Amino acid sequence: MAAENVEQPPENKNKAAVDELYKALEGGDVEKVAGLLAADLEWWFHGPQNCQHMMRVLTGESGRAMFKFQPRSVTAIDDRVIVEGWEGSQAYWVHVWTLKNGLITQFREYFNTWLTVTELIGHQTPTRWQSQPRDLANRSLPGLILAI
Repeated sequence: MAAENVEQPPENKNKAAVDELYKALEGGDVEKVAGLLAADLEWWFHGPQNCQHMMRVLTGESGRAMFKFQPRSVTAIDDRVIVEGWEGSQAYWVHVWTLKNGLITQFREYFNTWLTVTELIGHQTPTRWQSQPRDLANRSLPGLILAI
């Protein structure tokens, strides 16, 4: 029996692309990073200005050793991939990547911010994802809602 060529769900492809991005960032593979990002990447940041670590890495302003992004959880929801990470009790971050046809077109970075992702369905807004900052659970963080 021949193996069937089964198409991966878009969520799995998006998650794999974002996994590739973090591996390329860790390895300093600038060409791979550039190939995963749209030339007109839309960018949004929430947090202290001195914590725009991903912006500095992607623009080449700082080396990859300045801040290490080690994802602790990766969740795909439709065309978005939500990545969460934390370093001790001072640094908690959430990245929300939006992809179209395997290319990252939008990036939202939340630093030391509690994020809830909801979906707008009529008058309801069911929660699709919520921050889980384990080391910061007892710390007061500003909260934001991202409606998709």
